[in-house]
Amino acid sequence: MITAPDCVFCKIVAGELPAEVLGRSDAAIAFRDLNPQAPFHALVVPFDHHENAAASAAADPASLGHVVALADEVAQAAGNADYRLVLNTGAGAGQTVFHTHVHVLAGSTGMTEALV
Repeated sequence: MITAPDCVFCKIVAGELPAEVLGRSDAAIAFRDLNPQAPFHALVVPFDHHENAAASAAADPASLGHVVALADEVAQAAGNADYRLVLNTGAGAGQTVFHTHVHVLAGSTGMTEALV
């Protein structure tokens, strides 16, 4: 497994930091976001450390499929048939933890129009 010693998500994956775990697969972990932006807000993080989704896709294209599958599983388990997946890439796009992760948002997010 690829890890980074100072990465908060690597520490959650390793069990060194607590998180409210919602699900786990062979390749990713899902947990509640500490600063929720919607009534349901989870993060899904692949086990391997890569800076962003593009880096994950380049290193292991299947890893993002595992992340999306787990995102669907935790959203559905929480009763959310409709949800939004958000991937931020780079500080200018709002990424604050530089380990690939997807935000799973459901319920009112304060946004009234769908992104197309």
